[in-house]
Amino acid sequence: MSGSNPVSLYVHVPFCRSICHYCDFRRQIYRRETAQAWLDALEAELKETPRAESLETIYIGGGTPSALEEEELARLFSLLSPWAEHVKEYTMEINPETMRRPLGKLLRDYGINRISAGLQSVSPRLLKLTNRKAGKNETEAMAKMLREYGIDNLSLDLMYSMPDETIDDLSESIDFAVSLSPAHLSLYSLTIEENSVFGKQGVKAQEEDIEADRYEYIVRRLQELGYQQYEISNFAHPGKESIHNVNVWNYHDFIGIGYGAHGKDGDHRYTHADSLRAYLSDPLYRKVTPLTREERMFESLMMGMRLKCGMDRHLFQERFGKDVTEVYPRTIEKERKLGMIALSDDYLFCSDRGYFLLNSVLEEFLEEADL
Repeated sequence: MSGSNPVSLYVHVPFCRSICHYCDFRRQIYRRETAQAWLDALEAELKETPRAESLETIYIGGGTPSALEEEELARLFSLLSPWAEHVKEYTMEINPETMRRPLGKLLRDYGINRISAGLQSVSPRLLKLTNRKAGKNETEAMAKMLREYGIDNLSLDLMYSMPDETIDDLSESIDFAVSLSPAHLSLYSLTIEENSVFGKQGVKAQEEDIEADRYEYIVRRLQELGYQQYEISNFAHPGKESIHNVNVWNYHDFIGIGYGAHGKDGDHRYTHADSLRAYLSDPLYRKVTPLTREERMFESLMMGMRLKCGMDRHLFQERFGKDVTEVYPRTIEKERKLGMIALSDDYLFCSDRGYFLLNSVLEEFLEEADL
């Protein structure tokens, strides 16, 4: 590490009990022997990674972290305990069907205070299509059990624009999710990844115009239900926005631990070994990608504009010694005249129309950046 001040730690658990057909993340079916070897490698990596006193959040993702057995999770949490002393938000991803009481006790005892759970849909037809195992009953039982162990900061993931999905499917899933009173909701459109099961089968997502209609419906419906949109795909009750994700979108440095994780440290990004076998052989290997100043300026803008409030102009000035209007004068003037973006003293942000067309807006900035 170069001595930066990372504010977040991400740990990737590359194991699942089953593989979702849309998933292209670094993951494989859980096997006890492999999980034990992975924990050994993770411990070795953590020992050689300087502990950051500036950490605000820890996020354990995957994969499916709750695919691990209790004793393996206890070891993982124990390894992370020194890092977790002062964090504000400690999140772990789970799948609802993997929730059980011993896990609830572990979460409580080790201070995990936020859960991100994959619901995706309540339609039996779509769950079967995507190879998801949990429906309404499992998700409702999970939410109840988490609250019994004092964890009420729950985020649910939903997916839309799936093949043959109807607006009624989406509406039913949203209404059910909201009935569980989660603090946070993430809604993602299906993306067909080449190496996913869907990609290999040639499955197609919905047409772009249907996806856009679904997105507009989601934004409108969740606002009616009392959730505030604070990022392109994320909605929350006031004060329950994901601190971890906001830190990433504000382009702060973060540490990535484990096969499948990546991190950002000042003027470079890094990833780990390309396979689990290679990671087990050398958990300290990191593939480093240097970033030019121009690349960092564009990435800072691109990430910040995902936030509903926009990109923080003060952070940009602090990092690069220039106001964003000095770096992208042509694009800012053009997009302001078109009514796509606006400026306040503190933020560069999209109008409501521009937010729906954010990718097109960012393409204009990228062209001026000449990367």
